[in-house]
Amino acid sequence: MSAAIRFGLIVFPGTNNEQDCYHVLSQVFGVDVRYIWHEETSLSGYDCIVLPGGFSYGDYLRTGAIARFSPVMRSVEAFADRGGLVFGTCNGFQILTEAGLLPGVLLRNECLEFRCGWVHVRVERTANPFTQACEPGQVLRLPIAHGAGRYFADEAALARLEENGQVLLRYCNAEGDLSAEANPNGSLNHIAGVCNAAGNVFGVMPHPERCCEAELGSADGAFIYRSMIEAAKARL
Repeated sequence: MSAAIRFGLIVFPGTNNEQDCYHVLSQVFGVDVRYIWHEETSLSGYDCIVLPGGFSYGDYLRTGAIARFSPVMRSVEAFADRGGLVFGTCNGFQILTEAGLLPGVLLRNECLEFRCGWVHVRVERTANPFTQACEPGQVLRLPIAHGAGRYFADEAALARLEENGQVLLRYCNAEGDLSAEANPNGSLNHIAGVCNAAGNVFGVMPHPERCCEAELGSADGAFIYRSMIEAAKARL
């Protein structure tokens, strides 16, 4: 779509989803994208920073707890404070909550099992850089692969999220209805993805980068990436 914008992919020891993100950005959307090793500290020249999924530092202590202290994260925090777009999927979402860039925490799945398969999520808000290409109430079919995806926040924090419209995606069935059966990990309020109060940092447990081409079983993940790319272009 454009070579005028540049995306950066943060790679930690144990990250294993960066090549999927790279393929989507470079091959599907034609965007300039570069890998950023976790020891780097300069994010100059980037329009959006992506934290891909995986098992950073082997998920020791708890998911994202060690990666949060990597040298690059101070730069990610400063980048976000300046209004830069930051996107985290799965382990990236976990790291963003550990770093305090997103509210809440991701706990072990309620079933205490690793869940891998397809889920449906309902788009709750579209006045946002990460979902602006979607329609309100649109249902997306996305894959998950996580053992610690249960979103939790205390009652007050949860109320603020809902009041501020920071919940962007909720687990649902194919018709868009909320049910316990459609919630793969026991997340509170069926939360699958949230943004920060400023709206420029977004974390989601499903993997949109794994379903941006119809050959993969769904191309619904392209809505998320198209939203980010258009938002980045608009900020130039």
